[in-house]
Formats: sequence, structure tokens, C-alpha cells
Amino acid sequence: MEYKELTEKIIGCAYAVYNKMGYGFLENVYERCMLIELREQGIKAESQKSIAVYYNDELVGEFVPDLIVDDKIIVELKSVAKIVKAHEMQLVNYLSGTKMPVGLIINFSESRVEVKRKVKDLQNKT
Repeated sequence: MEYKELTEKIIGCAYAVYNKMGYGFLENVYERCMLIELREQGIKAESQKSIAVYYNDELVGEFVPDLIVDDKIIVELKSVAKIVKAHEMQLVNYLSGTKMPVGLIINFSESRVEVKRKVKDLQNKT
């Protein structure tokens, strides 16, 4: 599945979760709901899986994103008033330090689902 199609499906799952759950839960509740919704859509997803972080092709540490979807996309979930620059920079840093080229921030805000998509490099990726 291509990145664009997969990110659209992930976002669709977020809307389904928001429509059922609404606003006001902690991020870990939305994380569990997203895992269920993704699974029901036939999409492989893992939560809280460590990912290696590299500097000049050397392993320097690890981080634990909320979700990794189809071993391709990092998904960070938020339940805040709005996505701020610090959230976006966190995701950009995750992409820069890993071999994952695409990431999403999904915020279950009071009034809507807010999504930011970040792309590191999609050359030769489908």
C-alpha cells in the first residue's frame, strides 16, 4: 500500500474513533481505540514499539512512538487544545533520527480531529 493511501486510511480511522469516543480522554485511550480501528480495517499497527535512532548511520539511542503502522509510518497521538510547533518538531526529529520517512500527528481536540503529516524522503518508496 502506498504512503498516501495508508495515511488516508489512518486518518479515516482517527475520524471513526473521534466520532465514537469524542473529546476528553487521555492519549492512551485513543491509542488503544486506534489499534482496534486499524485492526478492524486490516491495517497492521503496533503501539509503544522501540525504534532505533541513528546519527551518521550509528545507533545513538531509541524512542517509543505511540503507533507504528505497517512498519512504515510513525503516528503520534495527542489530546490537547491544538497541535503546536513543539509537537511537529518532535515528529520531524523522530523522522530525522530513524529510517521511517513518514509521520502523522493526530490530535483528538475538543472540536475536531487535527492532523499534521510530515515527510522525510520518499524517493524510491511506494
